[in-house]
Amino acid sequence: MDIRIYITYTLVFFGMYANAQQVLSTEDAVKLTLEHNYGIQIANNAIEVAENNTSILNSGYLPTLTGNAGAVYNIDNTEAEFTNGEVAVLDGAESNRYNASLNLNYILFDGLGRKYNYKQLKEEYQLSELQARETIETTILQLFSVYYTVAQLSENTEALEQTIVISRDRLTRAGYQFDYGQSTKLEVLNAEVDINNDSINLINAKQQLKNTKRDLNVIIGNQLSELFDVDTDVNFLFQLNKEDLLAKTKANNVSLLQIEKNIAISALDVKINKATQILPAISLNGTYGWNKNNNNAASFVAVSTNTGLSGGLNLTWNLFDGGGTLTRIRNSKINLENQKLQKEQLLIDIERNFNNAWDDYQNKLIIYQVQEDNIKTAQNNFDRTQEKFKIGQVTSIEFRQAQLNLLNSELSRNQAKYDAKLAELTVLQLSGELLNVEL
Repeated sequence: MDIRIYITYTLVFFGMYANAQQVLSTEDAVKLTLEHNYGIQIANNAIEVAENNTSILNSGYLPTLTGNAGAVYNIDNTEAEFTNGEVAVLDGAESNRYNASLNLNYILFDGLGRKYNYKQLKEEYQLSELQARETIETTILQLFSVYYTVAQLSENTEALEQTIVISRDRLTRAGYQFDYGQSTKLEVLNAEVDINNDSINLINAKQQLKNTKRDLNVIIGNQLSELFDVDTDVNFLFQLNKEDLLAKTKANNVSLLQIEKNIAISALDVKINKATQILPAISLNGTYGWNKNNNNAASFVAVSTNTGLSGGLNLTWNLFDGGGTLTRIRNSKINLENQKLQKEQLLIDIERNFNNAWDDYQNKLIIYQVQEDNIKTAQNNFDRTQEKFKIGQVTSIEFRQAQLNLLNSELSRNQAKYDAKLAELTVLQLSGELLNVEL
């Protein structure tokens, strides 16, 4: 099949394909991701587990109640000598015993360990919320990275399609000029080579676009068919203030908030270990029991049945356990100190990362603005070159160079636009504002 016919069919097919596609907005993409992304769902389930752990049922403040029951059956060969000198011999004498009881145990005081354990569980619940937030922020940033890659490839594809239209017109013009003796066959061949190269670039771009759309669909939980487009309009938050965002970074950065929770958990761990060493534990226990014995003939009592209620207090004091508790206290203090040191290190790292991200964002905004100006220049140059080409004042090589300059300017502009937006999102993530602003 002639390459030009193939290209025509390809463009017609993809034109029909594009017209049938729905536009996936950033808002809808975020909504679908929050609802269907598997990583986010797993993180939310982890929050539920942590919430269950903070329930009163897992606090240690409720008593325990257990029931016991048992039965014993005996067959004995017994020889019994009584005080009056009589001797009784029993072969296969049967006896059995039955018992049942309810046992209640309640810890009245455990040296404050239970109190600190419960506080620690609450801190761990809040930590799990922060971990889920980090997962969501990371996933949303990944979503936008792929989303804007789709947008960039979509715009690149449009630019390549426009390039092919121009190249096709040039090929037609070269053919007419050759037919009327105004140019050589070389001009026609050059035009054919260029349109073939442009068509290959377009085919590759379309395939890359389809692959990236599949990547985007995976992030949102495979909720869309391949028949969708994305919004290529980008709005920048030019009102962002560096000092305000830096203050928010130090107050709301999710990594900093997590290390603060770990410090609180480590501090409670020290208190828990101290509580078990310094203070005693007091517990209340009670039992209601029933026992029945069916004795053999050698016993003085044939059948006995007992029911009763008993209760008591137990005091346990770990006066010395060989040094194990003391070692745990020392190690928990060291761990707490390490957590504090990690926070100081993290503060330095995050401030550096924020400043780097902010400068990168500002630079990419400038580059985008320069590329916007550059594309105007390239378009103006191409339009003038095209006019001169039509009247034979420039060569096909000069015309092709102007065409490539325009295409490269469009591709560079597209790259700069989405690079700047992703740099902006990185700044927002570091400052903890990614989920708080309208993107």
